[in-house]
Amino acid sequence: MISAKLLLSAVSDLEDILDVHYIVYNHTGECIYGPARQADTDSSAVSRFIGSAAETMVINDTYYFKVFENERTEYVIEAGGTNAELGGRLAVSEIRHMLAVSDAQTDRSLFMQNVLLDNFLSTDMHAKAKKLKIRENIRRIVYLVEVNPDRDNTAHQVLKAVCLTTKYDVFVTPVDSRHLAVIQETDPEETEKQFHQQAEVFLDTLNTEAMIPAYISYGNPASSLSTLSQSYKEAQLAMTVGQIFKPDQRISSYNSLGIGRLIYQLPPSLCNLFLKETFDHDVFQELDDETMLTIRHFFDNNLNISETARQLYIHRNTLVYRLERLQKTTGLDIRKFDEAMTFKIAMLVHDCLMHQKEL
Repeated sequence: MISAKLLLSAVSDLEDILDVHYIVYNHTGECIYGPARQADTDSSAVSRFIGSAAETMVINDTYYFKVFENERTEYVIEAGGTNAELGGRLAVSEIRHMLAVSDAQTDRSLFMQNVLLDNFLSTDMHAKAKKLKIRENIRRIVYLVEVNPDRDNTAHQVLKAVCLTTKYDVFVTPVDSRHLAVIQETDPEETEKQFHQQAEVFLDTLNTEAMIPAYISYGNPASSLSTLSQSYKEAQLAMTVGQIFKPDQRISSYNSLGIGRLIYQLPPSLCNLFLKETFDHDVFQELDDETMLTIRHFFDNNLNISETARQLYIHRNTLVYRLERLQKTTGLDIRKFDEAMTFKIAMLVHDCLMHQKEL
């Protein structure tokens, strides 16, 4: 199947070139391009034509042609005018070519999807890649894009349009109802900073051109098709860990997960044991939103009291009072580096456990 926009653009161009008037119908007989059918045209003629074995039909100097895809009538072209027969046959040829290209692109996209999901044996993957003319030993990186399920088709088209501007061979393929994978070739000298900049381009384009909020993650580059699934798995982990520990950040990199990646891979039993050893009760139940906001700002500002107070628009003494109150609740004085580290880890462990309970 080809996009309606592309199909109708091609037919419109042929009209201008050949001085032929077209009407295009889909496989159900619905008119998808052109003016309403003339009054003297039998309203059921197209439906009867679709159901017949004939490939062409002529009614009052108007020509009808079927366009097949996988042995099914996909479109009917109605052509009228001076060069109606020639124009109709040229339109059929053009649309068949577009369908063939679309099918090839779909096959390549589906192949890359199966590579990401590890659905190939090594020998099968090599044979299929050769058939589809996809180079194997090329450095590629996987960007994972999460969007709302009802916007995935629009996001797919936007990302494909963005990728048309690059000099690299790029694949955009859905992996489930919420996630799209962008598989992009990279130069050997490209760095983590450049990967992050590319992720920002994807994110900004989705936000500004289609008003689609998204999360984007990426793993390390893969040196060949056989290791591409590892880059995808790293992007998956970066997406999950990033949303747990850095929910305000829309882009996550596998190489910037820090201690969050370690905590995420700990068993829940060990996480619960750590919290019990650190606190004699569930302190996080007692901490309100204001206190948690204060703590996060304090950590973000490297335990700097003056800068934290400035950002929170409160007096320095007010912040000191809040930290002393926190010390009474938790038994930890987070103005001290060691105790701040203990509490920071406890926060991350608690966030991880809450995420696991929500699954």
